[in-house]
Amino acid sequence: MLSKKAQYAFKALMYMAEKKENEPILIAEISKKKRIPLKFLENILLELKKAGILESKKGKGGGYFFKVSPKEVSLAKIVRLIDGPIAMLPCVSLYFYERCKNCDEKQCGLHDMMVLVRDANLRILEKKTVADLTKKIL
Repeated sequence: MLSKKAQYAFKALMYMAEKKENEPILIAEISKKKRIPLKFLENILLELKKAGILESKKGKGGGYFFKVSPKEVSLAKIVRLIDGPIAMLPCVSLYFYERCKNCDEKQCGLHDMMVLVRDANLRILEKKTVADLTKKIL
């Protein structure tokens, strides 16, 4: 399940991607239009900036804008950045692997099934981008 933070991140990124020009957008505008608490949004956008997805400009005409095209930002990247692992179990995670306690992965049916679930999710999340979220039909 996506956290509220991830949902807000996607709402903000969709709003920014829908703008025709890549001009800076004020945090207050995004917050008001998408009904995201301002302080929460500030933290989210700062994380996205640190990850190299967004850039910001200070002063008059300032705000946040995409550092890279929304067409280049996979949904998987945002989910991992905001929520961490995409996998439902730590023993099947590609980037956040942890061995499960008291479990033999080679003979665990749950492990095998969750690998299939992870791979199915990744086929979609790594292929689709923030730009795809602005289209009516995926």
